[in-house]
Amino acid sequence: MTTSTEESLWARRFHPAPDSARQLFCFPHAGGSASFYFPVSAQLSSVAEVFSVQYPGRQDRRRETSPGDIGAMADQVYEALREQLFARPTTFFGHSMGATIAFEVARRFEAEGGELSRLFASGRRAPSRFRDEDVHRRSDDGIVAELKLMSGTNTALLGDEEILRMILPAIRSDYQAIETYRCEPETVVRAPVSVLTGDNDPKTSLDEAEDWRGHTRGSFDLKVFPGGHFYLTSQAPAVIALLREHLATVA
Repeated sequence: MTTSTEESLWARRFHPAPDSARQLFCFPHAGGSASFYFPVSAQLSSVAEVFSVQYPGRQDRRRETSPGDIGAMADQVYEALREQLFARPTTFFGHSMGATIAFEVARRFEAEGGELSRLFASGRRAPSRFRDEDVHRRSDDGIVAELKLMSGTNTALLGDEEILRMILPAIRSDYQAIETYRCEPETVVRAPVSVLTGDNDPKTSLDEAEDWRGHTRGSFDLKVFPGGHFYLTSQAPAVIALLREHLATVA
């Protein structure tokens, strides 16, 4: 199965498995990049072809401007990947901001007749649950402090001012996108939804995670892991096993 230049720009295949009967698309967190999911791709390439979404404004796309709006980002992702999404049974996994983008891309996919096998929403409160947050309006130092608090970026990277100057515009844009996002409580997808969260995540309470139940017409389940916002770093084997179990059952 060939991949167009536009698809390759937006979704990376670190371990190509073109003959696989199923595919998994992974959506990174705010400030994150496709390479965050390299270990997932390595572990799951035997059961699915894994695509890691690459947003504008980071790594090899750092000269591009991130839209700073979840709807616009979802439009761009869907337009770039539409043909690939319809090619095989498809599962989405998104962490933090990536969970919200995955939800919005799923809505666009389903609106055109697509059937998603399952949406895994990790480390993010339900789309309709709003908190008044202002990270995107803070100084550069304020954003760096938030990154350290969430433990989502390597501390060595945070200490490199040259690299920070390159990635902070994208990070600020990502925070603007997720902090200005609004979703009505009745907005749903047909796909079943599995929500994964850390039991000590300052960004998502268990009630806020549970409210994803109202955003699907399909089945719903909630799994709680030890840890904070980036619980999946320490709980990677359990999360990958969960994804493997799901993918193995996809017809």
